[in-house]
Amino acid sequence: MKHIPKEILLITGMSGAGKSTVLKTLEDLGWEVVDNLPLILLDRLLSAPPPKDAASDSRPLALGIGTRTRDFDPQRIVERIKALRERHGYDIGTLFLDCPGQELERRYDETRRRHPLASDRPASDGIWRERELLAPLRRWANRLIDTGDLAPNELRQQIRDTFARDGLDQPTLSVMSFGYARGVPRNADLVFDMRFLRNPHWVDALRPGTGLDADVSAYIAEDPAYAEAMTRIESLLMLLLPRYRAEGKAYVTIAFGCTGGRHRSVHVAERIGARLHAEGFSPTVSHRDLGTAPQDTLEDAATGA
Repeated sequence: MKHIPKEILLITGMSGAGKSTVLKTLEDLGWEVVDNLPLILLDRLLSAPPPKDAASDSRPLALGIGTRTRDFDPQRIVERIKALRERHGYDIGTLFLDCPGQELERRYDETRRRHPLASDRPASDGIWRERELLAPLRRWANRLIDTGDLAPNELRQQIRDTFARDGLDQPTLSVMSFGYARGVPRNADLVFDMRFLRNPHWVDALRPGTGLDADVSAYIAEDPAYAEAMTRIESLLMLLLPRYRAEGKAYVTIAFGCTGGRHRSVHVAERIGARLHAEGFSPTVSHRDLGTAPQDTLEDAATGA
């Protein structure tokens, strides 16, 4: 059975032009990223037996190479790319990051770092030497980005717009329930208070149950405000989650709270998790306080009793 060719992107260019920013952004987008891999290992990496799961072999791979790479030889790299294309059928692209020399000098002066090719000379000498050295790769590259006028966030956005792949750039999505009596989760991005809904705790037959039980869920859903509230929350999430994705947010946690964290918040978290899954997301649903013992004093304090 023929394995799916892996999409490979070589990222190279002038030192200080933003290679680290690009690699980190690609990693956040779900790419497999390797930086400064010695060229002698490049063939071994690409020729390694693919995993048993052919689908995982299709995960795109980004390789950062530059003058800091061991055995760096631009002309040999170009020849090696040609050979790998013909030998393995990989889709190999090359992204070259360029930047005007004056801007690179400013960046080196601002960060007080030494240019890799001018450890004991002015940065301008190293920049000139590096530009000459990289000329074959610049001519070969099928993508070029001039970062001279780009702020880091603008460069990240351009990379997201160009290299985001379906199914890889979704943020890691978590939906959780919690009880306010035990504190609001610190890592929550969006918090919804479910204490406006009718409370099953005050129904003797429902109190021992949880929001995972059908009778408890049915009782909560009978609240007059329930249907409209759920519709509006779901609509808000459908609006916000694509925006988080577009901004490159890697993790999004949605938390639903009630007094004890056993009934209302649990039911709503399960409902929202199911709705998000139906919309193509892959949320992880958890219940922080579901295992805690029910305590009437918590509910009494919440109602002022």
